[in-house]
Amino acid sequence: MLSQLRGAALGVLLLAPALDAQQPLQQADLPTRLAHVRRLLRDVPLVDGHNDLPWAMRQYANAPLDVDAYDLTKPTPGHTDLARLRTGGIGGQFWSVYIPAIAQDSGAARVQLEQIDIARRTIARYPDAFRWALTAQSLRDAHRDGRIGSLLGMEGGHAIENSLGALRAFYDLGVRYMTLTHSATIDWADAGTDAATHGGLTAFGEEVVREMNRLGMLVDLSHTSPGTMSDALNVTEAPVIFSHSNARALTDVPRNVPDSILRRMSANGGVVMVTFVPGFSSQRVADWSARLTAATNAAGQDADAQFRAAAEFRRANPLPRAQLTDVADHLDHIKRVAGAAHVGLGGDFDGITDLVQGLEDVSKYPELLAELVRRGWTDDELRGVMGRNVLRALEQAEQVAARLQRARPASTKTIHQLDGRRSR
Repeated sequence: MLSQLRGAALGVLLLAPALDAQQPLQQADLPTRLAHVRRLLRDVPLVDGHNDLPWAMRQYANAPLDVDAYDLTKPTPGHTDLARLRTGGIGGQFWSVYIPAIAQDSGAARVQLEQIDIARRTIARYPDAFRWALTAQSLRDAHRDGRIGSLLGMEGGHAIENSLGALRAFYDLGVRYMTLTHSATIDWADAGTDAATHGGLTAFGEEVVREMNRLGMLVDLSHTSPGTMSDALNVTEAPVIFSHSNARALTDVPRNVPDSILRRMSANGGVVMVTFVPGFSSQRVADWSARLTAATNAAGQDADAQFRAAAEFRRANPLPRAQLTDVADHLDHIKRVAGAAHVGLGGDFDGITDLVQGLEDVSKYPELLAELVRRGWTDDELRGVMGRNVLRALEQAEQVAARLQRARPASTKTIHQLDGRRSR
């Protein structure tokens, strides 16, 4: 089947109209721009920073946690399957092994291990499509061999339960980035969508970042507060990433990255991977969501009253649709403020319900890249946003790790020693 998919993609290239030598590429029609993007994707892996397929499998109504039942060789109920991954040109994927922040109160490590198990079994089940690729070079090699280089991203530092030993164990299981927080502030780091109780990172939080540097695990600052972002940048010796965040200057929500942080990406070498979440991509959608929340809260504490208020608001105020061009605007802004070498893609597919018009599933990445062509992005800039930028960051993190492992042993510091707080 995969050879048929490759043949179909080649057919698209052969049937695409030739570009007039006198016509600037950005003025060409969409089929021509798409053909140009697909030619670039043959040589450069498109590396996406965040896909929640393992959580979609966990919650699959027909057979929860059953990797075999959620058959990727067929159309799936979500946003991801093998055919759409190939159409989208995906060459590398950080599979998110997300667990809810509430899990920190009820055995986060167990749930985290289950999510890693789902992801690992999925990768093993489709060897013609996926390959473990736990270094930048092995991901490039997987792409060269026609496989999707696969590695894991852990979403939320609550999963380590305040243990650097657990952090190291997760690295050994294939985790190559950790998002320091998810939606809730944790014992050692402030989240962007919760109370900032620490002012950023605690002393133990800083030690977590140092140990991630020593391991070669990328520090992911999506979901964190500006204080946590800033503190992590002050501490880290390796590039950071934002696995799925947009520009706060364009959509003013706590999940997006302020320009003050974007301007630090050049010195750090990090990458902001733009996401396709409508409420992070469009101020119109963000404003609608804020009004919906206000209408619901105004109904008081009764759940039925809140439900009725939300339904009435939706009837009177249809949800606006974020557009592919909104996402491209964020890419343009981050390129302008941080630099073209510091932008990437992190769709958050299978982790969202509302969708950006034009970016409905994992097959749509070429359309977004074709829009960047229309806007005048150079081929080198396109190669960077496709995957070279994040692969460079990962490679630099590996180099930092090799140096630090020669210089110091694994940290045995505890949150009690550094913060005076007992582990959970």
